[in-house]
Amino acid sequence: MTHVPDLTSLEPVVQLLTEHGFDGAAEALEGLFNIAMRLERSLVLKAGPYERNGERLGHANGFKPKTLRTRLGELQLAVPQVRGEISFYPSALEKGARSERALTLALAEMDISGVSTRKVRAVLETMCGTEITSTQVSRATQELDAEFEKWRQRGLGCYPFLVLDALYEKVRINGSVISCAVLIAIGVDAAGRRSVLGVSVATSEAELHWRSFLLQLQQRGLSGVRFVVSDDHRGLTAALATVLPNVPWQRCQFHLQQNAQAFATSLSMRAQIGADLRAIFQAQSRAEADDRLRAVAAKCRASTPRFSDWIEANVPQGLAVFGLAIALRRRLRTSNVIERLNREIRRRTRVATLFPNEASLLRLVTAVLVEISEEWETSRVYLNPETGAESA
Repeated sequence: MTHVPDLTSLEPVVQLLTEHGFDGAAEALEGLFNIAMRLERSLVLKAGPYERNGERLGHANGFKPKTLRTRLGELQLAVPQVRGEISFYPSALEKGARSERALTLALAEMDISGVSTRKVRAVLETMCGTEITSTQVSRATQELDAEFEKWRQRGLGCYPFLVLDALYEKVRINGSVISCAVLIAIGVDAAGRRSVLGVSVATSEAELHWRSFLLQLQQRGLSGVRFVVSDDHRGLTAALATVLPNVPWQRCQFHLQQNAQAFATSLSMRAQIGADLRAIFQAQSRAEADDRLRAVAAKCRASTPRFSDWIEANVPQGLAVFGLAIALRRRLRTSNVIERLNREIRRRTRVATLFPNEASLLRLVTAVLVEISEEWETSRVYLNPETGAESA
């Protein structure tokens, strides 16, 4: 441990600035940081240095050296330590850690976007006022990969509702450009909060890839799934039948409506198809929805038999949601909850256009998902699985 006199006087800091002006700014800032951290430790302990009182929560335990890189240069700080049941870390350094993570992400995104190491160094040296070596730039993506892999492998728990989807991005593999599938899983837990449970990059949406993805979620502790929502991906539905065979599957009603429009031969027919499907989906019960479905199929049988056959074969897959409480249906009748993720991912990947490999795609997508998942987990509940109530 480094021992530092527990002084809180600003006089030495003022003297540095008075005598040396801006030349003493770095040393003055170093002194201010150390004073602020010692004062914060006293507030947390509810006692000053060597003070004895009945409210004290723990004890000071010396200092630990830390080098902090800033625009003014390197600051040699003495981070206060504590002992006892209480934990403490200076809030100023926590903010610095968040800034460091943001800078690391920026490094990785610039690397993914094809910005040269030389240009990255020039930009960061202008922003930070300190020299950035090429080794630091190269190491940034490696550190980020390790951090993101830890997030992707974190333990899971009970998530009654599961929403699955995939999007495609261009990736160069073995000299050829192919569309790779980004598989994404969202869960709603027993408290009604959303989380991004996992992400994987695969060369297609084949059943093998979806099955492997779902099995990995289970191996990480995913349990209690009682309802799954997704679009109609053949590989996905086959994988669900193997991995979650007894869990009801809801085909996204929004995508069903889009698929149905392929049968329209005129604007008027397009409008009628939309109205008919909305009438089915807005029924108050499964029995009523089935009655409306049969009526629509019979009405279309003579004029558009192919559409009638399609409705009878496909629309029932979008009616599983009638097995849930009425208040839950609006949230879980579609996979729209995942659309925001897709838009944000595409906004970030649009810059790259073409990824040099699967790892670079996975890195950037994971960065986006971590950010959004943390926002969801700390915001208002998405729905209440027990009462069926929804948040706004």
